[in-house]
Amino acid sequence: MSSVLAAGGKPIHHEEAGFLSKERIVAAPGFNRWLVPPAALAIHLCIGMAYGFSVFWLPLSKALGIKDPVKCAADVGFFQELFVTGCDWKISTLGWMYTMFFVLLGSSAAIWGGWLERAGPRKAGVVSALCWCGGMLISALGIHLHQFWMMLIGSGVIGGIGLGLGYISPVSTLIKWFPDRRGMATGMAIMGFGGGAMIGSPLAAELMKIFATPTDVGVMQTFIVMALVYFVFMMGGALGYRVPASGWKPEGWTPPAAQTGNAMITHGHVHVKKVWGIPQFWLVWMVLTMNVSAGIGVIGMASPMLQEVFGGSLIGVAKKFGELDKAQLTAIAGVAAGFTALLSLFNIGGRFVWASLSDKLGRKLTYVVFFVLGGALYFSIPGSAAAGSKLLFVAAFCIILSMYGGGFSTVPAYLADLFGTQMVGAIHGRLLTAWATAGILGPVVVNYMRDYQLGLGLPREQVYNQTMYILVGMLMIGLVCNLLIRPVADKHFMSEAELAEEKRLAHDKAIATAAGPVTMSFHKTPVFLVAAAWIAVGIPLAWGVYRTLISVGKFFN
Repeated sequence: MSSVLAAGGKPIHHEEAGFLSKERIVAAPGFNRWLVPPAALAIHLCIGMAYGFSVFWLPLSKALGIKDPVKCAADVGFFQELFVTGCDWKISTLGWMYTMFFVLLGSSAAIWGGWLERAGPRKAGVVSALCWCGGMLISALGIHLHQFWMMLIGSGVIGGIGLGLGYISPVSTLIKWFPDRRGMATGMAIMGFGGGAMIGSPLAAELMKIFATPTDVGVMQTFIVMALVYFVFMMGGALGYRVPASGWKPEGWTPPAAQTGNAMITHGHVHVKKVWGIPQFWLVWMVLTMNVSAGIGVIGMASPMLQEVFGGSLIGVAKKFGELDKAQLTAIAGVAAGFTALLSLFNIGGRFVWASLSDKLGRKLTYVVFFVLGGALYFSIPGSAAAGSKLLFVAAFCIILSMYGGGFSTVPAYLADLFGTQMVGAIHGRLLTAWATAGILGPVVVNYMRDYQLGLGLPREQVYNQTMYILVGMLMIGLVCNLLIRPVADKHFMSEAELAEEKRLAHDKAIATAAGPVTMSFHKTPVFLVAAAWIAVGIPLAWGVYRTLISVGKFFN
């Protein structure tokens, strides 16, 4: 019976480990680490469709009426809409599913992050696939029965749990596989989450066209097909995960000295249970909250802001927004849709570019750039709008959205630098409560300020000016928090005995315990296998980029 030594020195037998167990996925010598990013992308590209669920709102709001919504009686409130079968759901009611996605993502990642570290990415990925795809199937049944509570339970709650587990499942694994390129590695995976809607939204639109009939809007069938397709990809990703042996490092790479320069890279490891009491955790929490709050606020208002600020000039008509007729409003809405597509490309690209750049700059300096450059760009927007400069206006938003995405993808590496790699996935899960907070804070600030400015009688093209200055203030708070971050005190790190016990509980295995760090060469894994894995995720991603570029063309035309 073959066995290897666990971190605590106890033998672990392969035959005793279950198929989904972490012990079964410790990579053998010669495994190519470049097989792990496509596995992570396969999961993130699927769960990233959470961003694109709004493509279903309009058809679902006419699920019964087909051409026009069957309106509910005036006395039917939100809770009645959960169970009503004789009238259509309002778009505002359907939007609660979107809210639940990100609340459940943050809370489930925080609750089960510690379990994930010990269970391993394969088990977490399988659970994520079952929750995300099973939730879509429950939602499909809810559409068939016209029961919105089933959709909230299915995609909102169960799917939201799948989102959280799927989102953080590769973080710790990628950071351990790429200690020399932490930012780039997490940037690749989290880029996939941003790109999920870029693939899923046009796919859903095409499927709904295929399944639509004079008596059915085709959403239920679309949910079923997408759930089955996503399940195949997510299971492929989950089963493709491998974890490195404890102590592994890339050939030819020497770990940097502890706590040098802006990177502040520690050699210790903090237990997830202790992070609530460490000031650096809350400073990073505020950094992410402020960066994401500002970005989410911009995403939500970018399209209407472009239309209201520039009005008819978007289509060569010298009229303000309020002076346009219905046909002209439709035309500028098409231009704004192209603008939104352009922003999505910068959001996705920024996740990879900025996170990779942080490997050179250091995480702290990268966030300084986000806050200083971002603040200057927000401050410039009212001026470029007043001057009628669409080029400066659009360029500012594109860079802002790239840094919004970059903030998500850089923060896991920031956490690994500060708190070590042993439990970085669980710590990242706790930090995602900042995302849930920002998901409420950003849109509330932007939307209420807009309504307040309109209530004061300001012209539509000026109602966003004060909001931009408020977002600048939020970024300055984030800047101060980032500048206050210092290396974590030694007292917070696990002792050698505590670390050994945690590695035992996490089923970490060392192939060689006496010969020092384990190294693996990259020439033994067949090249065609690596190429096939990247092609499998690259083709859908390329198709999504192509469809998005078609929309972007409408903006430039």
